[in-house]
Amino acid sequence: MSDPQIPEKKAKPSVLEDQPFAQFIETHFIPTLAETLKNNGISDLTLQLTKEPLPTQADECWQVQGQWLGGRRSFLVAFPEESISGIKVFACADAKTKPTDLEPFLGDERKITLDLLVFGVMRRLNGQKWLGLN
Repeated sequence: MSDPQIPEKKAKPSVLEDQPFAQFIETHFIPTLAETLKNNGISDLTLQLTKEPLPTQADECWQVQGQWLGGRRSFLVAFPEESISGIKVFACADAKTKPTDLEPFLGDERKITLDLLVFGVMRRLNGQKWLGLN
């Protein structure tokens, strides 16, 4: 029996980013990123979640890989810790080569959200002058 003088704690609302890693990536990140890229003029995009070694390493890790222009442009966002809040790396490549130069990705952010992940990818691709009228 609860004490009427002590207020009951309200349950925290569930947060998308608290879902299991693969579920969050497949259900939220990939569709949102695909829609955002489509809205920025990329029409022949393929995005997939895969587990394989990074270009410069032997250990497998989860990666979201994307490509368009018939495979001419590609990028990856890797999650070595199988967590959106852990270490993340980004790589991109042009001219049908595989991404090889790994860069830290969103490493300084305290709280990683769906919107921040999508924004980070868009910022990196825009920095390559691959989006819009760049």
